[in-house]
Amino acid sequence: MKRVFALLMFFCALTLGIAQSYAQDETTEEATTEQVAEETTSAAVTEISGDEVAQVEELSFTQAVKQKFIEGGWEFMGAVLLTLILGLAIAIERVITLSLSTTNTKKLLVKVEEALSNGGVESALEVTKATRGPVASIFTQGLMRASEGIEMVEKSVVAYGSVEMGKLERGLPWISLFIAMAPMLGFMGTVIGMIGAFDAIEAAGDISPSLVAGGIKVALLTTVAGLIVGVILQVFYNYCVSTIDGIVLEMEDASVSLIDILVKHKLSAN
Repeated sequence: MKRVFALLMFFCALTLGIAQSYAQDETTEEATTEQVAEETTSAAVTEISGDEVAQVEELSFTQAVKQKFIEGGWEFMGAVLLTLILGLAIAIERVITLSLSTTNTKKLLVKVEEALSNGGVESALEVTKATRGPVASIFTQGLMRASEGIEMVEKSVVAYGSVEMGKLERGLPWISLFIAMAPMLGFMGTVIGMIGAFDAIEAAGDISPSLVAGGIKVALLTTVAGLIVGVILQVFYNYCVSTIDGIVLEMEDASVSLIDILVKHKLSAN
């Protein structure tokens, strides 16, 4: 009987200990879950607050730009903005055109040489006419004079190379003009703003910050706007010039290679 009673007491104590341990585990899990939920909510609130702050900052920046544009005076600020729009339009058109003018010269030379070996000049002309770019156009002009001799091919390639180079440089003088005009318009606004400030001083007969602040602000804003436009357009201009130089070098190298192929073809034909 004592043994049975002792066993019952042992099982009761074991059951009570397991229940307490399970209750502690549930409490710990609930606390952990609540803590994770609070951290997630806090992170979400922080993220939303960060997004709202960024949106407010972006909106305030846009409003600040509009405000400075209006404060600078619509006459000169509008003229500077017009130079930016026109200059960017021409620059983007040139960038697209120059991107389409690039040719895989090595691949084209291999195709032309294979066509000359298999089908002659007419077959090579079909290859060059089907290829886009100034290099292919030069090849076409040179192959059209192949029957007149190598010297005539060289003259034709050089002459038509100048024509293609002129096509590539089309529009660059206008970009250069707008690069020069934008800062000049800004400086003109600066001069007129300073004149307005001195007129205000003369009319009031006294020098005070409130009298000259408006004219000086207009002067500084127009100058900054003109310089910013000039810098933006200068970057596009330099990119176009660099791209044109690369295409011209590629044209010259390809022309020499074409003449070598024609000489080789003539010699092999003989």
